Amino acid sequence: MRDLLPVLSGWYAAHSPFGLATVVAVSRSAPRDPGAAMAVGPGDEVVGSVSGGCVEGAVFELAREVVASGEARLETFGYSDEDAFAVGLTCGGEITVLVRPVTPEIDPAFGAVARSVAAGEPVTVATVIDGPAPRGATLAVWPDRVDGTLGSTGLDVAVTADARGELALGATGLRHYGPRGERREDSVTVFLHSFAPPPRMLVFGAIDYAAAVARIGDFLGYRVTVCDARPVFATPKRFPAGVEVVVDWPHRYLHGTDTDERTVICVLTHDPKFDVPLLEEALRRPAAYIGAMGSRRTHDDRMRRLLESSLNEGELARLRSPVGLDLGARTPEEVALSVAAEIVALRWGGTGSPLTGAAGAIHRGPAG
Repeated sequence: MRDLLPVLSGWYAAHSPFGLATVVAVSRSAPRDPGAAMAVGPGDEVVGSVSGGCVEGAVFELAREVVASGEARLETFGYSDEDAFAVGLTCGGEITVLVRPVTPEIDPAFGAVARSVAAGEPVTVATVIDGPAPRGATLAVWPDRVDGTLGSTGLDVAVTADARGELALGATGLRHYGPRGERREDSVTVFLHSFAPPPRMLVFGAIDYAAAVARIGDFLGYRVTVCDARPVFATPKRFPAGVEVVVDWPHRYLHGTDTDERTVICVLTHDPKFDVPLLEEALRRPAAYIGAMGSRRTHDDRMRRLLESSLNEGELARLRSPVGLDLGARTPEEVALSVAAEIVALRWGGTGSPLTGAAGAIHRGPAG
């Protein structure tokens, strides 16, 4: 959805109605996660995807129908064993898609939401998908304000409280309520779609490997910062456009920087005077991933130094060192790929093993 908003904002500003399809639930080996979106706008222009191609034709027709009728639709798509040529997901999973019409009259908060997402301001959009409430009704929830309604004051109050909780976590998913917001009932289903600012990737050590890691981090959607105490290396021209470059002692910069459970920290300095105090700081704060580059000898020396600090075993166990998966990587780009692969595997509970010969679901939920 985030990627589609520039186009959707143009349609919205021009008062051109469009049909917006959003994945609100998935099961088994579904190809896209909740929040994936596709839209059909003026001239039958299509942007985005809800399934990677499996059911886009059917969703295209649904989007045209909801624009014509002005009424939202909820449809579930899954593989059909009886008819392999039926509209469905060949991967064997199942997705539920809400398709709703969007115009300034139907969704007056859409423009404000798009502006907030573009500015990196956190916002959650709550949408009724089923039950005794207007299907497709939306409520936009910011940390300090709301816009819209789901049809009743009680439901708005309950959803606002939950939406702010989900927003703090950057979470997206379904919630169930009574028609007036009763928490012990489940007749109304609401989809909470959180647009939190992009997670951060902090790369320490402005070496060639850092440029490659920063490039792939930017590609994966992180807001990337490269930090090095040496101004001759920490220059913006050595890094991709959009990557922030900071000249500072790494541990001092990290001490003054907020991190959260989505933050990725890559320590590429492999110099004790930089990485030991930096890792002492990093391993005591929230982060999704903390990796450090270096040879086996560098790793052993680093661990010896860290063990002499006041870090406990639980904190030290968080360190991924040497950084990356064993891909046989040699070049900076290949090493960056191995680092990115480890970050993704850790996030989703992957093993890093070839899928050929593996059993079980391909797509996992977040590792917990």
